[in-house]
Amino acid sequence: MYGLADCNNFFVSCERVFRPSLEGRPVVVLSNNDGCAVSRSNEAKALGVGMGQPLFQFRDLVRRYGIEVFSSNYRLYSDMSHRVHATLRELVPAVEVYSIDEAFLDLSGIPLEELNELGHRISRTCRRNTGIPVSVGIAPTKTLAKVASKLCKQYPRLNGACLMSRSEDIEKVLRKFPIGDVWGIGRRYVKRWTAAGIRTAWDFVSLPEDIVAVQMGVTGVRTWRELRGEPSIDFEQHRPPKQQICVSRSFSEEITEIEQLHGQLAGFAAQCAVKLRTQQSACREAIVFIATNRHREDREQAFINRLTLFSVATDSTLEIESAVRQMLNDCFREGLSYKRAGVILSDIVPRDRVQRHLFDTLDREKHARLMSAVDAVNAAADDPWRPVVRIASQAEGVLNHCDHRSPAYTTDWNDLPIVKL
Repeated sequence: MYGLADCNNFFVSCERVFRPSLEGRPVVVLSNNDGCAVSRSNEAKALGVGMGQPLFQFRDLVRRYGIEVFSSNYRLYSDMSHRVHATLRELVPAVEVYSIDEAFLDLSGIPLEELNELGHRISRTCRRNTGIPVSVGIAPTKTLAKVASKLCKQYPRLNGACLMSRSEDIEKVLRKFPIGDVWGIGRRYVKRWTAAGIRTAWDFVSLPEDIVAVQMGVTGVRTWRELRGEPSIDFEQHRPPKQQICVSRSFSEEITEIEQLHGQLAGFAAQCAVKLRTQQSACREAIVFIATNRHREDREQAFINRLTLFSVATDSTLEIESAVRQMLNDCFREGLSYKRAGVILSDIVPRDRVQRHLFDTLDREKHARLMSAVDAVNAAADDPWRPVVRIASQAEGVLNHCDHRSPAYTTDWNDLPIVKL
């Protein structure tokens, strides 16, 4: 059996932990640059605030109903996520972290009659230890566990946990479960199946396997089998290395100068390189893209990108940043105002399998020692989100609006909550 622990309205719940007065009130957390709603309390959803809806479109609702609005505070959310996952590891044999607010649980070996009580204990303990409400779905497969966790959110009387083990109960749920809410079936396939009259998860599992294989390939067949109660998606306690690493941002103000844009891209390159080294990998390709503001129809539009191939796969911030600068010089166009940019590393290989080049002139051992020292210093810093040691071309921060950001309650001594008696 598998479980899925899903934090309810996670970003909003993190804000409520340190502002209990927000319980029962409409709350919205915004994306970077205070652009769109990325997390909404149930009260905000009931008022009509949509997921991904731009702030300017629901600003009247904010004024009319007193909706509390917060800028994204990823330092806080990341730390609270670690606390939830640490609690889960104390309660179950193994945990697979799926995202910042979700984790699969390996419940193999636990008697079936104990699973319902275990699910409720997990939900209660997470709430007690972290303040975050967690919905726990338990079922024979990971996909069905996702379905069960959604039921927890829809039906408060389940008290945070839902066990789906009997075939008749699973069929009853799938007959009403929208195909668009099934994990692993994207919007493109939802449109295709809906047009063919397949509207529920039960309609989908009632299809012949060969039809699913033709339409969706191996991945679709795995989902089909999982919904039928056949475990087909492996439990991965240790996540595999990423095959592509990307850091991109939309800026709070448009950039017209190449040096200012390079400062931002150098920072993105450094973040990508740190992620690369963290998973002990190296990359053979780097891509830079820059784009204008697509919402400014009165200005010339452009999306420009460049690709660099490294003769020897690298994880060096210095080498990657140098390539980024060259690509930016090649693609930058004077007279345009750039609103978004990013760096992508791909063709990633394990660091211990890098094929050296006969005529390679770079002192890679020296680069490795330098990067290791820089990473160690930055990891020991009080604020890992703002590195102490960085390359000279790297900007100090991203151009980003955050007018409604809450304090870093758990990661900064200066922001510790103050209790008055």
